[in-house]
Amino acid sequence: MKDSYITFFRRFWIVVIIGFILYNIIFPETFSRDNIVNSIQSYGNYGWAIFALCHLIRGFVMLPSTALIFAGVFLFPNDLFLVLIISVIGIVISSMIVYYFSDKLGFAKLFDKNTKASNLVKEKLSGKYGPLFIMFWAFFPFVPTDLICYTAGAMKINPIVFAVSLFIGELILCSVYIYGSAYFI
Repeated sequence: MKDSYITFFRRFWIVVIIGFILYNIIFPETFSRDNIVNSIQSYGNYGWAIFALCHLIRGFVMLPSTALIFAGVFLFPNDLFLVLIISVIGIVISSMIVYYFSDKLGFAKLFDKNTKASNLVKEKLSGKYGPLFIMFWAFFPFVPTDLICYTAGAMKINPIVFAVSLFIGELILCSVYIYGSAYFI
């Protein structure tokens, strides 16, 4: 009974992720900065709560946080530090949820195979410079942070080391996004 529940949950999760990715490809304007701003503004005084909630759930559907961060800059241009704090904390919490769910979704099986790619990833994450690897991955804007979360969770990387490394990398990246974009606005 438990195995059938896990199998169902795993398949459901994969279908949801693929569905959101396809929806984002077919209708990219839905998750654009402007649409996010308009959606959050429509909730009036609850804007901050909606903004924080969006950061918390974005990891479940593998949506990049970049558009959400820029939306926060446009929504709350006088509170950039709060945008930074909510963004980074939301990303880390969302990422840690993804980290803990990765094993339930069967990602550990990918690293049970003894392939060159899986061995390289294991070596980088588990090695002496693993935290730096995670920080740079989180900082590098052209790779999805959720991918490192699934990978680290599947490999059972120390969750505290992972969370701190992710926090530092995302703090740097979000600071550049928020204060850099505010400069241009």
